Amino acid sequence: MTSPLAAPLTGVVLAGGRARRLGGVDKGLLPVDGRPLIAWTLAALAPQVGPVLINANRHLERYATFGYPVITDSIPDYQGPLAGFLAGMRAARTDWILTLPCDAPRPPPDLAARLIAALVEQDAELAVATDGRRRQSVHALLPVALAEDLERFLVEGGRRVEDWQRSHRLALADFSDQPEAFGNLNTPEELQRFAEQIGQKSADDHDR
Repeated sequence: MTSPLAAPLTGVVLAGGRARRLGGVDKGLLPVDGRPLIAWTLAALAPQVGPVLINANRHLERYATFGYPVITDSIPDYQGPLAGFLAGMRAARTDWILTLPCDAPRPPPDLAARLIAALVEQDAELAVATDGRRRQSVHALLPVALAEDLERFLVEGGRRVEDWQRSHRLALADFSDQPEAFGNLNTPEELQRFAEQIGQKSADDHDR
């Protein structure tokens, strides 16, 4: 397995959930300021990685229009982010994947760089972000070599991301300087605020 310092990462955007807090709609396809939510996330992630994959379990043809391969969970019944991790590991052609939820469209621009640095400095097997108060466990740098281990965890009934991650040498990358980068959009009100922020930024850029 090559070091993440020496090879490209595959970015995996996780859009395979049920979005219960939004009434079960396909969250990644919700329009925000004229673009689907996942489009904002993809635009933020793509400059930090090599290949990009979209993990989705519904509306596969629509997700395919974004120009990246779409992969589905190999374990049925919406088993959560870990199933998306596993799908990404199985589909990637690189030794490492960088995961991001589709409803976190403002990731740090140096997310990949700081996760890699934390992994190396802390001599760990995988790395996740922390905003200074809590772990952001789906913003993760993961080796595909752990796919068999993760599949075994899922088959045995494990579902909590933190439980699986804690079973390995885990590095934490400190992003307490930009906690706002990890805000998930889980309600109509949060989506509306994000759209307003985008509109304000566009107006400010136009005035410059």
